[in-house]
Amino acid sequence: MGKQKMKTNRSAAKRFKVTATGKIMHKKSGRSHLLRKKSKKRKRHLKQEKELFSGYYSHIKRCIPYKF
Repeated sequence: MGKQKMKTNRSAAKRFKVTATGKIMHKKSGRSHLLRKKSKKRKRHLKQEKELFSGYYSHIKRCIPYKF
C-alpha cells in the first residue's frame, strides 16, 4: 500500500487563500449585515483582504496542506 494522503479541511480551503509569496490571506468580518449604520469608509476597508496573523500559520498549513 502507498502512502496515505492528508484530507484538506474544506471550510478552511474556502476561507483562506495563499498568495504567490506564501502569505495566507483572509476576508475581514463585519460585511454581511447591519451595513446601514456603518460608514462608507468602514465598509470599503472591510472589502479588502488581510494577511493572517503569523501565529495561526502552522494551524492553517495543516488544514490546507496542498496549497503550499
